[in-house]
Amino acid sequence: MQDIEIRGYYPGVVGKITELHAVYYHENWGFDVTFETQVGGELSEFVRQFDAQCDGLWVALIKGNFAGAIAIDGSDALGEGARLRWFIVDPQYQGSGIGKKLIMRAIDFCRQKGFPKVFLWTFRGLEDARRLYERVDFRLSEESRIDQWGQTIVEQKYELNLNEG
Repeated sequence: MQDIEIRGYYPGVVGKITELHAVYYHENWGFDVTFETQVGGELSEFVRQFDAQCDGLWVALIKGNFAGAIAIDGSDALGEGARLRWFIVDPQYQGSGIGKKLIMRAIDFCRQKGFPKVFLWTFRGLEDARRLYERVDFRLSEESRIDQWGQTIVEQKYELNLNEG
């Protein structure tokens, strides 16, 4: 596999992360414009209020090209937990190890910060992602059927307790 560079924020990356989410989830899951606007709005606000003491944003590049991203929102790390968000790998690079590198970087950050728990929201059907979450010890903790983004989905919450083991 090509050399994978993992780095932080750079100008334009909010748009790249939003675009990849919007295109991927529209083409593969039929999500409507409300998904794109939610991702773009929430990600923009996260970056605007970014606090390096508790938040993290990592971007994967291959030969300088955007290949994926992940973030940790640590604003409620000692309450509900640190939230893993905006985790995505460009389909042309899926299966290359980028996802594992990104998720391990995010989990290592949480451990270094002493966060007791990490959680994420996803939905049923993203099998490759689910397998990766389970390989790094995330466990399904909630599930519910909801109507969102123009579709009916089974939303899932996964949690990783960092105080175990």
